[in-house]
Amino acid sequence: MKKEVKDTIITELGEKLKAYPHFYLVDLTGLNAEATSNLRRKCFKSEIKMVVVKNTLLHKAFEASDVDFEPLYTSLKGTTAVMFTHTANLPAKLIKDYEKEGIPALKAAYAEESIYVGADKLAELAALKSKNEVIAEIVSLLQSPAKNVVSALQSGANTLHGVLKTLGERPE
Repeated sequence: MKKEVKDTIITELGEKLKAYPHFYLVDLTGLNAEATSNLRRKCFKSEIKMVVVKNTLLHKAFEASDVDFEPLYTSLKGTTAVMFTHTANLPAKLIKDYEKEGIPALKAAYAEESIYVGADKLAELAALKSKNEVIAEIVSLLQSPAKNVVSALQSGANTLHGVLKTLGERPE
């Protein structure tokens, strides 16, 4: 491969690292062509961009990045595919579907500004909530007491009105 081509690939990988806030390093060793195509289709449907890369080129893209990806360097062995995504837990859920077969196997991940190394982190990554999900949960929790107070006041007003009306209609 010519140096110009390598430089282009490193630049493209660097742009993807900036464009996507989360990525997973996955080992595809053992997947045949049909299984790889099926995985690519599922990635496309889930809005995950999967790219098979040379480890040395990805290593150089990591080095050129503003973020320190040094803990990921040890994972750059064998066949590596990178799954780029905007939602942190989607690739983990996709990989979990294949967990029985053991392929693809998670090598490492960079999700929610944290680095996860090892296949044992898959369950943790699948349970990870995005920032938007956490914000929605917090807003829901904050609204809950206010809704309860309003509901109690409304039901109390209706009950009080019913009691007064009954007392007013009762013959003396």
